[in-house]
Amino acid sequence: MQRIKKGDEIIVITGKDKGRRGTVLRIMPYERVVVEGINIAKKHQRPDPNSGVAGGIVEKEMPIHASNVMLYNPATKKGDRVGFRSLEDGRKVRYFKSNGEVLDA
Repeated sequence: MQRIKKGDEIIVITGKDKGRRGTVLRIMPYERVVVEGINIAKKHQRPDPNSGVAGGIVEKEMPIHASNVMLYNPATKKGDRVGFRSLEDGRKVRYFKSNGEVLDA
């Protein structure tokens, strides 16, 4: 089970986008995540008339390492560490370490 999953709201803790929040779009190999609106790079793209892609400079979200982000806790309005716990019915869930609130209900 992973600490950060697709659809989670995260906050960046280091780097050029420090303090910004966003939603995880996808999880990539080697512990990297792509976050909506974070780590934007400009890509020079060639036009491809066969597939209808216009050329020019496009902005693209690039991956960021998972160690540079924390899960955003709406209760404390800060980034929070995540732990794992087994419930009585045998399910393994994630929870916030600061207040013990369970993420995966």
